Amino acid sequence: MGNKSKGAAGENLAAECLKSKGYRILNRNYRTDVGEIDLIVTDESTLIFVEVKSRFSTDYGYPSEAVTYRKRNTINQVASQYIKKFRLFDVPVRFDVVEVYWDTRSVNHIENAFDSYLRY
Repeated sequence: MGNKSKGAAGENLAAECLKSKGYRILNRNYRTDVGEIDLIVTDESTLIFVEVKSRFSTDYGYPSEAVTYRKRNTINQVASQYIKKFRLFDVPVRFDVVEVYWDTRSVNHIENAFDSYLRY
């Protein structure tokens, strides 16, 4: 299984987890010239940008630790573009991370994993 198919499988598992919690998937792999956001979801009151990270073990750290400053910066910029494109200026926004652990086939949803410094 290549990295691309592992990532897609992790995103599928994360999407199913979020759906089971009542979230509605708005977009998957939303891409702009700046970068990509894995999932954009809503709980009907908040717009939520989700980064999915998966690992086969925690030998080299937790999946969420791979969401570096640079990755958060990219997510923030893409989120800003999304908000501007769809004119969602008055909608509350949140940034989550979903960790997928393949060794235990478990999912950990981290709400408010990081803040945005951008002004929309």
